[in-house]
Amino acid sequence: MKTHIIKFYFIFIEKIIVLLLNRNTKITHNNVNLEFYSPNFLCYYRSNTFSTKEPETLEWIDSFEKDSVFWDIGANVGLYSIYAAKKNSMVYAFEPSFFNLEILVRNINQNNLMSKIHVLPIALSDKSILSEFRLTSIQWGGALSTFDKKYGYDGNNLNQIFSYLTIGFKADELLKILNLPNPDYIKLDVDGIEHLILSGADSTLSKVKSILIEISSGFHEQRDFCNNLLGKLGFNNVRNGEISGPAGTINQIWERK
Repeated sequence: MKTHIIKFYFIFIEKIIVLLLNRNTKITHNNVNLEFYSPNFLCYYRSNTFSTKEPETLEWIDSFEKDSVFWDIGANVGLYSIYAAKKNSMVYAFEPSFFNLEILVRNINQNNLMSKIHVLPIALSDKSILSEFRLTSIQWGGALSTFDKKYGYDGNNLNQIFSYLTIGFKADELLKILNLPNPDYIKLDVDGIEHLILSGADSTLSKVKSILIEISSGFHEQRDFCNNLLGKLGFNNVRNGEISGPAGTINQIWERK
């Protein structure tokens, strides 16, 4: 009898999980139809605020030249990767979180973009290394994680609850190893190690037309390094999004002079 009850319990739970994984949100932005899986509130929130949360990011993607190569570094569940692909860019989506990868791939498939989005389930950093990926959340759609360091988006100690070993690469080395096309556009949003990724991407950045990067104005080391390096590489800061959060997080858009 007890075995039957346990079996019923697991079948019931499994059916709930399947129902959640197949729940989706349909939206339209700029006459582009999009469909995103929403198995929890966080994914639903990301989908439901797609048009309003980061308008500067969407306007930036709208400005891409057709048939461009777009690197989405820190793709999460793929909202911007999918929008860019539907706007005729070839996308490389970098996402090392196994929890987000499932929803990312489901979203790609749901929008019939399997041939336009390449998923790279790895981290980028200032060196190629096997190291810890540290997470503050194991929810689908979670963020505020980091690779190879113990600090978060604000430069303070990360409130880690889960971690695993995975591989990270310098962008310049990855270009050669995989013979990837050089990106025309890069979105860099990895919650704290943006400056390290840039320091390993000198060659990669040499042909980039524009980069959108999330900066924490209160994290001086990250902010100053990114601003100085991009300026030296011939980029101008042409737009800043709205400041949010206690660390003064802001999206900066840089274009080649």
